[in-house]
Amino acid sequence: MRFRPCIDIHNGKVKQIVGGSLRDAEDTARENFVSEQDAGFYADFYRRDGLKGGHVILLNPASSAYYEETKRQAMLALGRYPGGLMLGGGVNEQNAAEFLEAGASHVVATSYVFRDGRIDYGNLRRLSSETGKERLVLDLSCRRKADGYYIVTDRWQKFTEVRISHEVLDELSGYCDEFLVHAADVEGRAAGVEEELVRLLGVWEGIPVTYAGGVGSYEDLGTLRRLGQNRLDVTVGSALDLFGGSLSYRKVLELCEQ
Repeated sequence: MRFRPCIDIHNGKVKQIVGGSLRDAEDTARENFVSEQDAGFYADFYRRDGLKGGHVILLNPASSAYYEETKRQAMLALGRYPGGLMLGGGVNEQNAAEFLEAGASHVVATSYVFRDGRIDYGNLRRLSSETGKERLVLDLSCRRKADGYYIVTDRWQKFTEVRISHEVLDELSGYCDEFLVHAADVEGRAAGVEEELVRLLGVWEGIPVTYAGGVGSYEDLGTLRRLGQNRLDVTVGSALDLFGGSLSYRKVLELCEQ
C-alpha cells in the first residue's frame, strides 16, 4: 500500500475541505484547513521525500473568478516537482497537453468523461488518444445510493447513472493507467473509510487504484489494508499533521510501507 500525497487548491489556496460541501456557484466550501504555504512548498516537501504519484487537484471550475490563481498555484507545484505529481480538475482534450508539458506525470479526468449522467466514450477515446493511456488517470469519485456507489462529477455535486462495478472498472481500465477514487461522502471528515467501497475495490484485480476519503486514524489504515487486500494505495488529507490534523505524516508513511 503506497502513500499518495495530495495538494488540493481552492480559491488560490492550498486547502483541505469537506468534499460534499463544495459549491461552484459562490466558490464556497466547508474548510478544515487553509495553508499559509503555497503549492510549491508542498511539492518541494514531497519531492524531498521521494514520493511520487501525488495529486494536485484544482477545486475551482474554469468559470470561477479564482480559477487563474488556482491554476497558477497548480503550475507552480508541477514546475517544482516535474514528473512527480498528477494534475486533476477540469482536465479535457484541449488543456491536457498543457498540464503534461508543465510537468504533470499524468492528468486526472472526471467530468469530461462522465457527461450528462453517462460515460462519454467519444470524449474518453479522444482524451486517451491525446495523452496516451499511460498518462491518463480516471477519477471515479463516488457517492453512495441504496444500491451502490455512483460516480459523481462537477466537484462531486452531480450524480451520474454509472455505478461502480467490476465490469465498469474492467471496461474503463482499457483507456487509462490508474484510477483515483474519492469516497466523497466521507472526504474531509476523518471519521473512517467507506468499508463497502474498499471491499469492492480491493477484490478487483486490475490497474492501480488509489483510495481517498475518511482516513482519520492509524487503525483506518489497517482497515484499508485488510479490506482492500493490500491492493489499494491511499491518500490522507485532513487528518495529517501537515494539514492541521492529528496523524503524524512520518508514521503514516511508515505504516503504508510495512
